[in-house]
Amino acid sequence: MIRPDLSLPIPEDITAAHFIGIGGSGMSGLARMFLDAGIRVSGSDRADSANLQALAALGADVHVGHDAAHLGDADTVVHTGAIWPENPEFVLAKERGLHVIHRSQALHWLIGGRRLVSVAGAHGKTSSTGMIVTALRELGADPNFVNGGVIEQLGTSSSSGADELFVIEADESDGTFLLYDTSVALITNVDPDHLDHYGSDEAFHEAFVTFANGASEAVVISSDDPGALRVRAGITHPNVISFGFADDADLRITDVVTDGPVAATLTMRGESARMQLTVPGVHNAINAAGAVAVLTALGYSLIDAARAVQGFAGTVRRLELHGVERGVSVYDDYSHHPTEVRAALEAMRTIVGDGRIIAIQQPHTYSRTQHMFREFAEVLETYADHTVMLDVYGAREDPVPGVTGELVSGAFADQGNVHYVADWQQAADYTATVARDGDYVITLGCGNVYQIIPQVLDALRTTAEG
Repeated sequence: MIRPDLSLPIPEDITAAHFIGIGGSGMSGLARMFLDAGIRVSGSDRADSANLQALAALGADVHVGHDAAHLGDADTVVHTGAIWPENPEFVLAKERGLHVIHRSQALHWLIGGRRLVSVAGAHGKTSSTGMIVTALRELGADPNFVNGGVIEQLGTSSSSGADELFVIEADESDGTFLLYDTSVALITNVDPDHLDHYGSDEAFHEAFVTFANGASEAVVISSDDPGALRVRAGITHPNVISFGFADDADLRITDVVTDGPVAATLTMRGESARMQLTVPGVHNAINAAGAVAVLTALGYSLIDAARAVQGFAGTVRRLELHGVERGVSVYDDYSHHPTEVRAALEAMRTIVGDGRIIAIQQPHTYSRTQHMFREFAEVLETYADHTVMLDVYGAREDPVPGVTGELVSGAFADQGNVHYVADWQQAADYTATVARDGDYVITLGCGNVYQIIPQVLDALRTTAEG
């Protein structure tokens, strides 16, 4: 893993940019924006993907696999923290003395002093960003945006707009959200995570305090989340807007209905508006309330903002239906933290009816699994009817002895509620034998677990019901 060095200068002019890891959701969105700006774009990733193919169709020079020859005549190299220092393209760029910048610095360059809405938080960033963007477009605005996931009705994770307004999902995982000159800051929640970077809960919370106090116009923050309340106590910003269920919230959520797509009433400064979303889950009502609060900070009325946010149709890899076989619905969700897993499963519970929920969980990173395996087990055992546990997706980390999916499955109180299996085909076949008509299967994790879905659907077609 390469930690971002934010002290490195960002070039004033970029004519040819090379992206190492161009296929990721965030990097591919940045690359698309660079193409929009008329910059020659090249890049590489370890495997082919729809993102690579889409960028190639737009004119980018993309490669599968990493090789120093791919660098070409680039004057700037953009990288993520997930690559290794030995990456041949990274090494050659350093040897040539090129500008080598982290993806957050590339995004900072793209923003270029525009009025910026930055969405931060441990959970809900991608959906909240998508809600703000789609609502702004519904209200007649044309913002620039870079999101961490594809917005369903727009079919993209990023776009160049005609307005001065720029909306981004700001990544707190490595502290780079402090790089941006934010105008309106949204903090969805502050659930300690990424302690491999921050070292302690205190440092994690203090970073959010710094982020909030750095906003030039307004801070929008949860009134309910314990971590957000802790951060709120340290905020000295003169314009703070809180949102949530608390009696003293500036924008208060009441009268929530979770039977199917979630609905709620929002009240602010004596004015109320009923909001009916197209996505399920109380967590989405909370995300929408935060988005509406941001829109009011930008000058829109509560009623107009609540109406506009209703059109949000979700983001890819957030409770996304992939297919139905033998009466079993197969979904995917990006959740990779116990709090996110709980929210996804609670939302699914509102739509599953009399069926059961079968979770296929892929733990993400060895450090998080080692730190939170008991919390994962408790959430999965409480909110899913049965869990199929895969092995850890290490991402940027080296394996840690003894830290596998079995560590999580072994923490279940009732071993009858979980089945650990490392082989994906065996996991798909097992899932198909357990699932019955009316059940919902959901893959959970931000690694490559979604790639097991075709195997699960095929196994459902060919395997007899258990």
